Amino acid sequence: MLVSLALLALGVLTAVVAPRLLPRADWAEREPVVALWVWQCVVAMVLLSFALSMTFSAAAAWQAVRGPVFASAPSAVIEAYELGTNRPWSAVLAVLLAAGGLWSGAMLGREIGQARTRRKQRRCELLVRAPLLPGEEVSGSGRLVVLEGERADAWWLPGGTPRLVITTAALRRLKGRQLDAVLAHEQGHARARHDWLLHCGEALAGGFPGVPVFAAFRGEMHRLVELAADDVASRRFGRLTVALALVELNEDRGVFGPGPAPDGDLPQRVNRLLTAAPRLSPGHRLRLTAAASLVPVIPVLVAFVPALTALP
Repeated sequence: MLVSLALLALGVLTAVVAPRLLPRADWAEREPVVALWVWQCVVAMVLLSFALSMTFSAAAAWQAVRGPVFASAPSAVIEAYELGTNRPWSAVLAVLLAAGGLWSGAMLGREIGQARTRRKQRRCELLVRAPLLPGEEVSGSGRLVVLEGERADAWWLPGGTPRLVITTAALRRLKGRQLDAVLAHEQGHARARHDWLLHCGEALAGGFPGVPVFAAFRGEMHRLVELAADDVASRRFGRLTVALALVELNEDRGVFGPGPAPDGDLPQRVNRLLTAAPRLSPGHRLRLTAAASLVPVIPVLVAFVPALTALP
């Protein structure tokens, strides 16, 4: 069945070409939220292409699948999809793609389980380092936790009772609006649920390390969510304030010195904030968002081509 092979080829082509084209977009750093949406739509297109290819291959191979899928379809449509010609590769392709789908689900489940375990461990560590007061309950404790520490740091701990954690060293280093900017940055992660994007990226890249689009998706998610959170904070407190806060938090880690740094993206983030490139116009952002939203529709249109040509 040619439509199944066409969908498979579309998914493979997108998985190879998209990681080479999308990083070249000069607007991504100016509009990280739009870039996040574009990457999600591209990955959705790849996954949908493979899912539809699996469906049509299974329909061609087994009557048990063909019946429910094409129950109300006219005979001309069924003939257009060549469902009566049972080729051996149809069953093989359907099984392989189904196994890939089950593996993706298993990897996502594993990633979520590991993330929950890590969060539980970090919450236990928080209780050790910042024990509850007599009569205080965990569910009723505040969302802001201050830890005694000599290293300036701040992070958001997601979960059922999300917490914003900051060390006393960060409180000493950050002055006034800089502290507010750091808190706004972490709250930006929480409101946008960036942790779910990171989980999906880790699951796909970990489950299919040889697929370029999934590896690029993971890397871009880590980079773009930080840029998006930087923009959330800078809209409230200014780009210069956010840049100075990043420098104050990380200057002792060797990030801004010569040679390789443990977090090489930080200098680029600070430089991006200081250069203050103008945002795209609202109309341009709307067009990019709308165009990206249509990307997952492409495999659906390919899947319906034989049916549309068969109908009078």
